[in-house]
Amino acid sequence: MNVGSVRETLLSNRVEDVDLAQLREISFCAAKLAVMYSRIGGFSARYVSKAIEVAKEMIADDDCTVFLAFTANLVATGLRGVLAATIDEGLIDAVVTTGGTFDHDIARSLSCYYVGEFELDDSMLWELEVHRLGNVLVPKESYGPVVEEFTHKMLEELVARKSRWTPSELAREVGLRLKDGTSILAAAARKGVPVFSPGIVDSAFGTAVFTFNEVGRSRGCEIQLDVLGDMSTIANLVMDSERLGAIVLGGGISKHHVIWWAQFKGGLDYAVYITTATEFDGSLSGARTREAISWGKMKPSAKHVTVPADATLIFPIVAAALLGDQHELL
Repeated sequence: MNVGSVRETLLSNRVEDVDLAQLREISFCAAKLAVMYSRIGGFSARYVSKAIEVAKEMIADDDCTVFLAFTANLVATGLRGVLAATIDEGLIDAVVTTGGTFDHDIARSLSCYYVGEFELDDSMLWELEVHRLGNVLVPKESYGPVVEEFTHKMLEELVARKSRWTPSELAREVGLRLKDGTSILAAAARKGVPVFSPGIVDSAFGTAVFTFNEVGRSRGCEIQLDVLGDMSTIANLVMDSERLGAIVLGGGISKHHVIWWAQFKGGLDYAVYITTATEFDGSLSGARTREAISWGKMKPSAKHVTVPADATLIFPIVAAALLGDQHELL
C-alpha cells in the first residue's frame, strides 16, 4: 500500500462553509418550506415549522437578549459559516460554546478539514496521521500544531499588555486575528458579540495556554485565565435584559450555562433546542425545553420547542428563513 497516495485520496474533498450569500439564495425557499412543514401537520415537520416561528418572534423582540449555544463538533463542518452568518447579521447578542470551538475555528481558518465517512478504518487513519471527527477528516498537521502555534504567538502579544484574561476577552483577540470570512470568532469580534466558553481548558486552545505558561514560567511570562470574570459579565448581561431567548444546538456545558444563568432572571422567555440526544436517560443534552420549566430555567409562559434532529440538517433551514424577507415568514 502506498501510504502517501491513500492519504492523498482520502484528503481530496474539503469541508466547505456555507456563507451568507448562499443562505440568502435559499431564504425564500426556506420560508416556503417552513409553511409546507406546518401544513404537513404531523411528526418532526411540525417541530421545524415551530422552531422557525419561535426563533422569528425571539429575534424580532427588541427587548430580548438572544443567546446562541452550540457544541464545537459543529464548527468542524460547513455549519460554521451558518453560525457566523447569524452573528454577522445581528441576530445574536451572545454566544456560549465549548473550548473546541476555538480549536476548530482557528484550525479551519488556517488549514483544511476534509469530507470522510463514519465507516473508515480508524487504525488505518491512525497510521496515516488523520483524525476522524464523525465523518469529517482532520489531518494531524491541520489541528494541534496549528492551534498551538497560533495561540502561543497571540499570547506573547497579549501577556505584554496584561497577564489576566477572561475567556471572552481571549475569544475576541482570536477573532481579531482570524481573517476568514466564515470564522465564528471573527464575526463575533466584528459585531461586538461576547463569546463565553466556561469549559475553555478542555481544548487544544486551553492546552496551548497551559504549555505557553509552562515555557514562560521561567521568565515570568504567564497568562492567568479569569473564568470568574466571565461569570460576572454574563450575570450582568442576563440581569440587564428585559427578556431572554436561546437557540441551542446540541447540549452539554454550552446549553446548561445559558439556562443556568437564565434562572436568575426568572427563566427563558423563548427557546429553540435542536438535539439528537434522547431524554430517557435523564441527560442534560437530551432534556427537552419543558424540563427546564421545573427548574425555573424557563418560564411556564415561554414560547419553546425541541427539534429532535441533527443541527447540520435543520439549522441551515432555520437560519435561511430568518435571514429572508420577514414578510415571507409564516
